[in-house]
Amino acid sequence: MPLTGIKVIDLTRILSGPFCTMLLADMGAEVIKIEPPREGDPLRTQGAMRDGLSWYYASFNRNKKSVTLDLYSPEGKEILESLIKKSDVVVDNFRPGVMEKMGFGYTRLKDMKSDIVYCGLSGFGKGGPYKDRPAFDFIIQAMSGLMSLNGKEGEEPIRVGIPISDLIGGLYAAFGITVALWNRSKTGQGQEIETSLLDGILSFFAYMSANYFATGQLPRRTGNDHPIIAPYGVFRAKDGDIAIAPSSEQIYQKFIESLGLIRLNQDADFSTNERRMANREKTNAIIQEKIGAQSREYWIEYLNRSGIPCGIIMNLSEVFNDPQVRHQQMVLEIDHPEYGRVRMTGFPVKLSSTPCQVRLPAPRLGEHTEEVLKELGMTQETFSALRKRGVI
Repeated sequence: MPLTGIKVIDLTRILSGPFCTMLLADMGAEVIKIEPPREGDPLRTQGAMRDGLSWYYASFNRNKKSVTLDLYSPEGKEILESLIKKSDVVVDNFRPGVMEKMGFGYTRLKDMKSDIVYCGLSGFGKGGPYKDRPAFDFIIQAMSGLMSLNGKEGEEPIRVGIPISDLIGGLYAAFGITVALWNRSKTGQGQEIETSLLDGILSFFAYMSANYFATGQLPRRTGNDHPIIAPYGVFRAKDGDIAIAPSSEQIYQKFIESLGLIRLNQDADFSTNERRMANREKTNAIIQEKIGAQSREYWIEYLNRSGIPCGIIMNLSEVFNDPQVRHQQMVLEIDHPEYGRVRMTGFPVKLSSTPCQVRLPAPRLGEHTEEVLKELGMTQETFSALRKRGVI
């Protein structure tokens, strides 16, 4: 696998960090997840539980080994140092400064292993006036401006329904780590990587930030309508809603031709995208009258045949039973030796020669502690003594 031979020390918890290390593990890295001896990652007790297993936890911690260590104890810190010396990557999502207080800041990590790749993933970044603030996805969505863009004009701002900032932050962290590893393979040098949930969200603003920079005008919330294209949005067929996205003038012309509305080109209110934007309600009403005359199935078949991007608005049951999603293997069923079959989302990146694999189910708390520590040369007597003292 692409990252076979890379060992990652994972000091993360909840979501952004575990998502990052799961991506590395799916690509073949050996990820050793360090957890507190008694409670472990808080995600273990969150979300829907089946027979004592959080499927939320299971979905983001596959392909990892769990080692329990009390990092407040001298012995726990000593063991962590031994693990780092035999590893390639260290990842944490503590608040900035916590690793330094623990004695594992980047300068110290370099002393332990000169070519180490270290990634610190935080809410706001390692510096600046907000660096010490606690950050959760909801707060980042609010403070990044994302919520100011989401929802309908005149109504309250709305958060995105998934923890988008955590996921983007974890994705960028994994990207930064793989880039740093590639650089190390050429230069022999490790480095420190910093990314944050705030930075990640801001980088995804696309035309919203571009238009603001160009004009200085704040974008309006437009709900399901597109901020810079009309018509574009949700329309109701006889039996339910469909999303229709004529995303260019060429596709718009195909769209109105397929609806028998080519006459709109002769009306000044609809002759350009700018005019249609200015008359969005009239534009949408004309389109809605046509769409409402037929079923969703009719329009999906007809419009796709005409080259018009469109789709049914599905719930998760429909999505995960959809033939395209199934074909792409985006639903996995994993055999867990203790909890039976566990379903989770699949691998979004398909590699032809070195595909992602599920090699390990999500680990039980401390499941691999003995295995990993004995690889360091720890004797059974020492292991038993540390367990008795609660260090592991």
